[in-house]
Amino acid sequence: MSAPPLTLADLNRMNRTGFATTLGFAFELSPWVVKRAYDAAPFDSVEALHAATMAVLDAAPEDERLALIRAHPELAGKAAIAKTLTAESNAEQASAGLDRLTPEEFERFHVLNAAYRQRFGFPFIIAVRLNDKTAILAAMQARLENDQAAEVAEAIRQIGLISKLRLQDAVTG
Repeated sequence: MSAPPLTLADLNRMNRTGFATTLGFAFELSPWVVKRAYDAAPFDSVEALHAATMAVLDAAPEDERLALIRAHPELAGKAAIAKTLTAESNAEQASAGLDRLTPEEFERFHVLNAAYRQRFGFPFIIAVRLNDKTAILAAMQARLENDQAAEVAEAIRQIGLISKLRLQDAVTG
């Protein structure tokens, strides 16, 4: 995240391995998404690059989509406490104040994370950079009412928002 931004020209000159290694961070511990999106190169904009990655997700089988969802950490969860989040997730959670929770807020996140994981079998995902902790808690509570298919779709939509922000940070047009 701290490396100087890449240009689209840089990315368009890379081979598949270099491309996937360089952009693999955009989809939490799942470089297969950008590796497959490489087939749509060359890209004329970050939006086109992101659209190619989302097309990969749309075409991916359900088990791969669920594996991507499950690769994400819980918000304010054990990985955050143990400081084992990816650099991107750590910065994103901090941007929403999730590294500065009161004991009551932390307990609320813990209870909702557990209920959500029990209901859906994967962690709650939201583009935290576009929300604050109050909005995140409200969304966690509200989304517990979704059915499995709706929540998988919403998790993928949120991953799309997260990855777009990450790509916009890393790549200049």
